[in-house]
Amino acid sequence: QVRLVESGGGSVQAGESLTLSCSASGDAPACMGWFRQAPGKMREGIGTMHVDGGTTYTESLKGRFTVSLDNAKTTLYLQMNSLKPEDSAMYYCAAKTLGGYCWPDLPNSFDYWGRGTQVTVSS
Repeated sequence: QVRLVESGGGSVQAGESLTLSCSASGDAPACMGWFRQAPGKMREGIGTMHVDGGTTYTESLKGRFTVSLDNAKTTLYLQMNSLKPEDSAMYYCAAKTLGGYCWPDLPNSFDYWGRGTQVTVSS
């Protein structure tokens, strides 16, 4: 079992930056990632990271969003720059303990999810 707790969400103006954190406890994850879901929209992968390195991003978000992991491999970060109103969503952290694909376009492959943190970007 992996317990995930997200933090760092809030309300910002367009163009500003925000960093989200995801603290993992319990079993050691093999892969962690960030996803988001806006009201009325499908869940969208942002970026995923093997705990041994290797990051994969959804192409449309690459460049503005950066996923990183602390040295203890227990906290996953999402650095978001140049935020836009369309980035407003609930942001979720996810993890899996088994190996295999670690891709943001495979959310169903992740076994553990946090409760999310809300990000609201106003114009």
